[in-house]
Amino acid sequence: MVEYPTVEDFGHDPWWIIVIKVVTIFLVLVLLTLFNIWWERRVVARMQHRIGPNVNGPFGLLQSLADGVKLALKEDIIPKAADKAVFLIAPVLAVIPAFVTFSVIPFGPEVSMFGHETPLQLTDMPVAVLFVIAIASIGIYGIVLGGWSSGSTYSLLGGLRSSAQMISYEVAMGLALVAVFLYAGSMSTSEIVEAQKDFWYALILVPSFVIYAISMVGETNRAPFDLPEAEGELVGGFHTEYSSLKFALFFLAEYINMATVSALATTLFLGGWAAPWGIEKINDGMFNEGYWPLLWFFGKVLFFIFIFIWLRGSLPRLRYDQFMAFGWKRLIPISLVWIVAVATIRSISLEGGLNRQYLLIGIGVLAVLFLALFFIGEQEEEPEPASAEPVDAHAGGFPVPPMPAGGPVRGAAQPLSFPARSTVAASGEEI
Repeated sequence: MVEYPTVEDFGHDPWWIIVIKVVTIFLVLVLLTLFNIWWERRVVARMQHRIGPNVNGPFGLLQSLADGVKLALKEDIIPKAADKAVFLIAPVLAVIPAFVTFSVIPFGPEVSMFGHETPLQLTDMPVAVLFVIAIASIGIYGIVLGGWSSGSTYSLLGGLRSSAQMISYEVAMGLALVAVFLYAGSMSTSEIVEAQKDFWYALILVPSFVIYAISMVGETNRAPFDLPEAEGELVGGFHTEYSSLKFALFFLAEYINMATVSALATTLFLGGWAAPWGIEKINDGMFNEGYWPLLWFFGKVLFFIFIFIWLRGSLPRLRYDQFMAFGWKRLIPISLVWIVAVATIRSISLEGGLNRQYLLIGIGVLAVLFLALFFIGEQEEEPEPASAEPVDAHAGGFPVPPMPAGGPVRGAAQPLSFPARSTVAASGEEI
């Protein structure tokens, strides 16, 4: 019988076990980032019928390491218009929360580590999921301050876009997790994993799982939701002016955040480190004990990261107003309706006397409404016809050059002509 850790099992480790866990989590995240970059290049190359990295190391596995060394050796440039102190702090402020969030992610059950029984998790708390959301929200300050401190208009616009995007999609993400809290009866990550030992919440809370999966892509600024970094509009976005190791820190933060939201999705919806159905009963649950659960945990995390890569290689980037409207007008209202439905069903189930026939009918109606709201789009307003009255292009001081007198001109531009100027020789005679 598998014993699941509880909140009371934490806080008793000696200091050297804590140091080993911290260093191991740090190394795993750095190595996972190097692997994810290589994997993304290989998968997208296969999808686009290209070769991908295959020179540095076997199968190109050392390509990410070579890129990191190249970034470290590049010239470190700080723009003259930048606020130097904030410009240097911003990348650090973005990457540190990405590492801290993994402190409450459960990797496995209790194991024997150098003769000491300890859970495969750094720590846990009664509000661990809220801790993850709060710490992840701090990372947005690094992006906003990096865009603002660069002294560049494009960087500032990228930072503002990222802040608006993360606010809207964090609301939907937080609402999607409320249903998990209602069913698990806890916000502790280890206890939520234990609550899924019979059924994974991805199956019984499908709308919450779908909303979270969409929100986590928007939360991490990944394609097709990478509007803060849209090169066609903002050159490079909030990190346009960054180079060398400071740019590498932003890059590292993005990929660790991918792993963070994937690990959280695994913990809250796919049973965490528990083995898939059928496997967990082999040989009296042998594959749910010891270090075997690490295999299931990272397998599920890499599944979500593959979805990230698949979306990047398949879908075009959304228009910004469409993206924000989708978050505020679709995901958040649907989340609110779903929470009310889950709370009602949960309350009736706990009190007893539930008629399953009515429950199934209600779930079917909610599913139909859920799909209808996703596929029914809004009618765009038709633009008003242009006025025939002349418009002063310089009204209000906006620096827009006036149009030609006859309207836009097709073809090549008119040749430039310069007035003839006389030249005076040294003797004073005009030539």
